[in-house]
Amino acid sequence: MTDTADHADYVLPATTQLEHWDIHNSYGHTDVLLNRPAIAPLGEAKTNTQIFRELSMRMGLNHPLLQEDDESLCRLALQHPRNLQSAAPVTWEQLMQDGFAHWPVKDAPFANGGFATASGRCEFVSPGLQALGQDGLPDFIPNYESPSAQDRFPLAMISPPARNFLNSSFVNVKSLRDMEGEPLLEIHPEDAAVRQLIDGEMVRVFNERGSYECKAHISTRARVGMVVGLGIWWRKLGANGTNVNELTSQKLTDMGRAPVFYDCAVEVTKR
Repeated sequence: MTDTADHADYVLPATTQLEHWDIHNSYGHTDVLLNRPAIAPLGEAKTNTQIFRELSMRMGLNHPLLQEDDESLCRLALQHPRNLQSAAPVTWEQLMQDGFAHWPVKDAPFANGGFATASGRCEFVSPGLQALGQDGLPDFIPNYESPSAQDRFPLAMISPPARNFLNSSFVNVKSLRDMEGEPLLEIHPEDAAVRQLIDGEMVRVFNERGSYECKAHISTRARVGMVVGLGIWWRKLGANGTNVNELTSQKLTDMGRAPVFYDCAVEVTKR
């Protein structure tokens, strides 16, 4: 039950990867993989697709695909036009036999051009960006928050996941929590000395958006002028029900509208 799940009126039990059919497209490689269930769903767990089917039918929807089971949906996915247009389409029989198949993609797909630009070339100056009123050349744009020693919040903070968690669901695993220990803020010895901080003591990290409390870990892993607030920890497991998300901004990048979690200025004091 993550912090988000605590707000839900209903929590439905979904299957794990060991309990359902699925097809995994390439991710950092060029293979497509078949996920075959090793065991039947435990307890009252259902696949996400089965939950969607049952909800849809209760809502009166009658799309033909709602009548298909998961194995059939996997077969249908292989009939997608992208697969059929491949030089050697991946077949269900091949996946059932080997568990994976190699996408017939080129080792150097842009060796002869073919970029997804108006010119079909790799553009160092982008007329498309210029048409949108932006600079056609790549350029440096400063952070929203560029701290200096004279600022009210003089430290830059990044908040990568704590090393034993991949995402917030993994915080549920006690063995991983035991390995991680507790929420920490890594701070360089020089920055700690200025603030008279002692390794292992509770500190308050704050900015104009909020504050949270955790233990300081004095380490050269953090650069001078930057602290590392290890994230993913659930709020309810942190001091005073807070975590590093209290400090990050809701602003978005100028291109792509991506989050700016690592653009964050803070100050650190004794609690």
